[in-house]
Amino acid sequence: MGDGRRRRIDVAERRARLALRHRLAGAARAAAPEEVAASLVALHGTDPATVHLAVAARLADPAKAVPETERALYEDRTLVRMHGMRHTVFVFPTELTAVVHASTGLAVAARERASLLKDMAKAGAPDAAWLAEVEAATLAALARRGQATAAELTADEPRLREQFVYAAGKSYEGVHTVSSRLLRVLGVEGKVVRGRPLGSWTSSLFTWALAPEHPVMDTARAQSALLERWLRACGPATEADLKWWTGWRVTEVRRALSAIGAREVSLEEGTGHVADGDEDPVEASGESWAALLPALDPTAMAWQRRDWYLDPALRPALFDRSGNVGPTVWWNGRVVGGWAQRPGGEIVWRIPEAGVRREAEAAVAVEAERLRGWVGTTKVTPRFRTPLERELSA
Repeated sequence: MGDGRRRRIDVAERRARLALRHRLAGAARAAAPEEVAASLVALHGTDPATVHLAVAARLADPAKAVPETERALYEDRTLVRMHGMRHTVFVFPTELTAVVHASTGLAVAARERASLLKDMAKAGAPDAAWLAEVEAATLAALARRGQATAAELTADEPRLREQFVYAAGKSYEGVHTVSSRLLRVLGVEGKVVRGRPLGSWTSSLFTWALAPEHPVMDTARAQSALLERWLRACGPATEADLKWWTGWRVTEVRRALSAIGAREVSLEEGTGHVADGDEDPVEASGESWAALLPALDPTAMAWQRRDWYLDPALRPALFDRSGNVGPTVWWNGRVVGGWAQRPGGEIVWRIPEAGVRREAEAAVAVEAERLRGWVGTTKVTPRFRTPLERELSA
């Protein structure tokens, strides 16, 4: 339909949708991690602590976050940690494994394997046939063990210890082991996934496990399925948002939008898209709410164009130089500041805007105590440090 007939979705409605669909308003909180992951489509998994902190912020009982998320990931396997969009590690509902792999993993996997073979050939390392033998032995060892570290797999398949020089003669020259590169390739190919970490829930020392079996899907059909699911969680969104979140080419985004019959709407920044049937107005519940979301939280990182929920003046303090968001304080659908944990476990925050600070202070204090109550003395330091988080945590 033409611009004059598109329904307009203003900032207030977008924030209302976010509060309910991302389970941030108090009445919308979930009972289990699976509900949280389903609502968000994916939990950002590059920083292991983010998964648990993001779940806890959205659970009615945050004390369940760690044990219940570990149950879902490592016992029931209803959630899985795997490579996804933008070559990044996420935690997905297990039923999305086939969709994510076919929609975003296959192209990345082909590039990763070709890059590994090219780097090995340049270094004079063994050829593709040799690598195929090592791969088969590694997967067989993993099948026998169930879960294993790279060191344990190397004990079973010593050829994983082989090293080769990467980028010889360049300023970034280094030495890679076959194990580190091969396991990464197998991860993006959907053959292995991260298993239980060796340490606590903040540890990044993961074991490996065979990926759950999943049907082979057509790429276009998988892209349509993923895009529709994401739009129902995060719509409306611009084409730029969709291209950024998925990591796809713009032609793929447009093809998927057409395939699912997405509807165009008008946003402050231009044309947006919602899933078919999701055009009806969503009103705010009338409940004020605050949230303390972790670094790399999937809500804070969901859109490329963020002015409708994030004041551009706050970006230098809340993001690192690579565009990774730090811990954020939310008030009624927008980012108003940041928070950090001090060495003794105290949760501290800062809201620069005085008027917002006075209005939100009591609710933010409740959320800070809620967070401190279940984290206790466990030290949570974001993998990607941001200026405000560093300052507050000192």
